[in-house]
Amino acid sequence: MYTSEARWIPVHTAIDWAGDVARVIKTDKNTIPDTNTYARLEGVSFHNGTIDVDVCGKLLPDAPAFSRGFIGIVYRISDADNEFESFYIRPTNGRGCDDPVRKTHACQYFSFPGYTFDYFREFGITDYECALDDIALGEWAHIHARIREEAASFFVNGRLCFTVKDMKHGSDARGSVGLYVDIGTDGYFRNFEVHCED
Repeated sequence: MYTSEARWIPVHTAIDWAGDVARVIKTDKNTIPDTNTYARLEGVSFHNGTIDVDVCGKLLPDAPAFSRGFIGIVYRISDADNEFESFYIRPTNGRGCDDPVRKTHACQYFSFPGYTFDYFREFGITDYECALDDIALGEWAHIHARIREEAASFFVNGRLCFTVKDMKHGSDARGSVGLYVDIGTDGYFRNFEVHCED
């Protein structure tokens, strides 16, 4: 488990600790979604294994209207912070959402660069999102990811959301792991654990 004792490197974010809870907010690239905005754990080379974390997404006072509390994980981050895989949730699209279209977008896999949610929406690709009824803004949720070679399965609060069988950086990618936030998110993380299998 990695707490404030560990070495975290903010990438276009700011990170602060209150006990074992990390607060991460986006500081740069404020109008660009699905980019390299995370706190990265130093000294980890992750290829296959599992990632667990509790997340709580809130909205900053100046969050734009399209903010959704985006919060999640990144993994296999390149040394230059210019390639990674990611999974996040959109808490405002969960239990309290009455828009049926938005509800189908409660969580998201994306791969940076190139394969962002805009790309998937443009080409009508729906395999990397699903609805979640048990998440909400300002509430804790548990994310669990199982990654092996080119495949990853993502769980939220114990429920399998979906499995990505063709992660865009392929089976050989390796790199660090981190805590992801996006536009307008006041993000909180606790109980972060990563287990490397090779």
